[in-house]
Amino acid sequence: MDTMTIPAAPAPRTQVTRKDVARYAGVSTAVVSYVVNGGPKKVAPATEAKVQEAIRQLGYRPNAAARALKLGSSETIGLVIPDNSNPFFSMLAHAVEDAAGALGYALVLTNSDGNLAKERRNIRNLAARQVDGVVLASVLFEPELDDLEAAEIPSVLLSHSGSSAGVTTVGVDLAKGARTAVEHLIGHGHTNIGLAMGTTTGNEADAREEGWVQALRDAGLPEGPIARSAFTRVGGYAAGKRFLASGHRPTAIFASSDMQAIGILRALHEAGLSVPEDIALVSFDGSEDAEYSWPTLTTVEQPVRDMAEAAVRALVGADRGEPAQHRVFPTKLLVRQSCGCP
Repeated sequence: MDTMTIPAAPAPRTQVTRKDVARYAGVSTAVVSYVVNGGPKKVAPATEAKVQEAIRQLGYRPNAAARALKLGSSETIGLVIPDNSNPFFSMLAHAVEDAAGALGYALVLTNSDGNLAKERRNIRNLAARQVDGVVLASVLFEPELDDLEAAEIPSVLLSHSGSSAGVTTVGVDLAKGARTAVEHLIGHGHTNIGLAMGTTTGNEADAREEGWVQALRDAGLPEGPIARSAFTRVGGYAAGKRFLASGHRPTAIFASSDMQAIGILRALHEAGLSVPEDIALVSFDGSEDAEYSWPTLTTVEQPVRDMAEAAVRALVGADRGEPAQHRVFPTKLLVRQSCGCP
């Protein structure tokens, strides 16, 4: 009678330990620890190379939980942003991740979707994970940080336009940047300049509107029409429709975000209008999308990488433990075609 041979099941793979690496490399477990942790003692290059080869050959993976317990640090920071599908916040998140990685920290990214309840839930979850710090691009000007304070986890408010008691804030002068944009449109001879103003969860005043008003007043011009909508392409499209339906249609528009400007462009194109010949357009943020729209958008650029690096430094870098301060970075007007410049 024929019999069928059933192959034996492979032996379960046991977890490789630090001792296994030390034995393979011919060194002590302490030396393996120094290589894995980058110190505290230096290891000769040749010895480090042997340890790294042993780690590679054996597939050793350090126990992150044990390492965190020993160091008293998870070597992780949390980031809460409104929406990482928005190119500006995508750039911001990428810059924060790079800045954290340069200091040896991993990043946990969460989205609030512009929702206050979700922002608070994300903050609670990050506090429960005992991250080393939280970078928060909040939907509020004065967000609640009680959960982080109770857990003694430092935080930084990023993309924040003003100071906040007891916490470091990092951002740009929104009013000054907006004023620069509107003054540029005035320089093209426009006297009826509309404002596409993004709305926030808390319906708080936005300094970009203040800058728009200041520029018009300084030039002795009346305020043009305002269309309030979300900081999104859809919001901009709706704002563009309202401008077109206005009995006092503007000859130029300042949009408070690049995404709104993209939506406005679609509304204007659908109406058979040319930009900038019929209506000029300038926006805010300096995202990559602004460079690849048609026409290319003149926009106020925020220095995303400088802002991200400052936020991370305040949490886990050279500025850790320093008194809370408001870091203001300068904006830059990137002149392209949508304003009327050749």
